[in-house]
Amino acid sequence: MMPSWLPHALPPGARQCVIVTLFIPAVLIALAAAVPAMLVLPFLPDGTGRAVQLLTAHTVYMRTLLDGSHP
Repeated sequence: MMPSWLPHALPPGARQCVIVTLFIPAVLIALAAAVPAMLVLPFLPDGTGRAVQLLTAHTVYMRTLLDGSHP
C-alpha cells in the first residue's frame, strides 16, 4: 500500500524511489546510533541479549519499510 501523501501521477517505480530516498536519512541516523551500542553492549552484563534485540528490531524495521513500499 502506497502512502497517501505521494502523488499518484508518479509511476510505481518512481514512487518506490521517492520512498527509499526519504527513508535513507532516517535509517542512517538509526544505524549511527546503533553502532556504538553494538560495540559496547557485548561487554556489559546481559549485553549480548540486548544487542541481539537491537539487531532484531532494526531488521524488522527495515523489512517493514521495504515490504510496505511495494505497489
